[in-house]
Amino acid sequence: MTLARAAAAEGVGTTGLLLAIVGSGIMAERLSGGNAAIALCANSAATGCALFVLIATFERLSGAHFNPLVTLLAAAHREIAPRVALAFIAIQIAGAVCGVMLAHAMFDLPALQAATRPRAGAGQWLGEGVATAGLMLVLLLAKPARPHAVPALIATYIAAAYWFTSSTSFANPAVTLARSLTDTFTGIRPADAPAFVTAQAVGALAGVALARWLMRRPPSARSDAKT
Repeated sequence: MTLARAAAAEGVGTTGLLLAIVGSGIMAERLSGGNAAIALCANSAATGCALFVLIATFERLSGAHFNPLVTLLAAAHREIAPRVALAFIAIQIAGAVCGVMLAHAMFDLPALQAATRPRAGAGQWLGEGVATAGLMLVLLLAKPARPHAVPALIATYIAAAYWFTSSTSFANPAVTLARSLTDTFTGIRPADAPAFVTAQAVGALAGVALARWLMRRPPSARSDAKT
């Protein structure tokens, strides 16, 4: 797999993810009759289903990161080279914006909009940190033991986190930036996006630290391995 093809897979996958998030949000809002709970239920279910399909489809081609934080984690573990990580992050952001524009085009909306939905406050920032830490835990703890279950585990975790986090679980800087460009059900005010991205980064670091601590072998086991 060439870098160009792997990056293209990341771009297409991230486009599909945002298309699912924003498109299902628009449809849910239009059909729910103002019932936010029904709209969120439809949005989370569609996102979870789409995420499962996208990961299962593109995992062999690029790793199916669709998330700059996941790409940075792979680079830190030397699974991909730094230049590959930079290319992936760039294409993820571009793909996310394309997904928003495509969703808007399907529903006859302006291609790009400035979101007006407020998402701010300590509670929502904490929610983003918790959502992202949980995502890192799933990746680091479940992937080595059950690699074939990863698409289902990630998809169901994100769908569930829509409901148990105060922020509805963005857990992805590229998704956050792209959703600041849609003034629909899934939007976030551009002014609120930087705090969300910061909370995601902090949550990712916390999740990685906790996973490493949980997986760390005791000193006796390390000494036995050396002998």
